[in-house]
This record gives sequence, C-alpha cells and structure tokens, in this order.
Amino acid sequence: MSYLAEPLTASFNKSIFNCGKPMLDNYIHTQATQDIKRQISACFVIAAGNKIKGYYTLSNSNIPQEDLPENVKKKMPKAYANLPTTLLGRLAVDLDYKGRGVGKMLLIDALKRSFDASKTIASMAVVVDPLDKEAENFYTKYGFILLPDSGKMFIAMKTIEQLF
Repeated sequence: MSYLAEPLTASFNKSIFNCGKPMLDNYIHTQATQDIKRQISACFVIAAGNKIKGYYTLSNSNIPQEDLPENVKKKMPKAYANLPTTLLGRLAVDLDYKGRGVGKMLLIDALKRSFDASKTIASMAVVVDPLDKEAENFYTKYGFILLPDSGKMFIAMKTIEQLF
C-alpha cells in the first residue's frame, strides 16, 4: 500500500515547522518523537526534502456509545459501552504551504491509513477533537459529523470505505 505521508524520523527538520498554532507547533518540536518512542501515537509527515509541509498523528481510541447520534447508535450492538475508533489527534500544515491542498492530502492519507488498519484492528470510525472553529469547518467540509455534547467529530469507516 502506498501513502502520501511517511513516518516522522530524525531526518526531518521539526524545529522550523510553523503552522501558527502554538499547541500544534510545540507538539512537533518537542513531543512527537517521545510519543512515537512510547507508542502513544504515530506521526506522519508530508515533506519537501527535510522541511515538513504538514503532519498528522494517529492512535487507537474509543468513544462511549452514548455519545453517538441516534441514527448511528441504533446500528451498534448494545453490549458495548465503548466502541473502538482511531483518533486523528493532530493535523497541521506549515504556514508556507497553507492553501495548497496539503491539509486535504494529509486528511486523505490519514483516512486511508486508518481504513487499512481497521481491517486488522477493529475501528468503527475516525474521531477528531477540533482545536478551533477553523478546524471544525475543515473537518465538516470532508464529511465529519459533530458528536452531540462532546465537541468531537467523527466519520464512520463505512463512509471512508466508499472513498477508497
């Protein structure tokens, strides 16, 4: 399987990444490598040489069944209080590459990678926790649905499957 993004390694210059959002900048500068080593999250980048154009992180997660919209909840087995998901924890694009489709490419790559993994390790959806209204609008544009009362959003694997 081929993907657009590749795993973050020491060969990339993390220190110059700047998306304009301190939380996302600080993560790639100081925390991403440690999270990878601890197997807390996987980080993938799209780069030009060693300059990171953008990155995203994935990890296993779950959501309470009670947080799902009714039309989704009624299709799920009642025996599970929590349902397995993939967390798209962070997605950021360097300011030098904003408006060039890098965010869309990162999202497509993350969804493809998540869908492929769900065939081996169960995951019924990809979940995001948008940092702000700009991020929420981005995910809405690509079919993510707001989870009631949580601020989180999700897109079902069944929906992702139709993309690939």
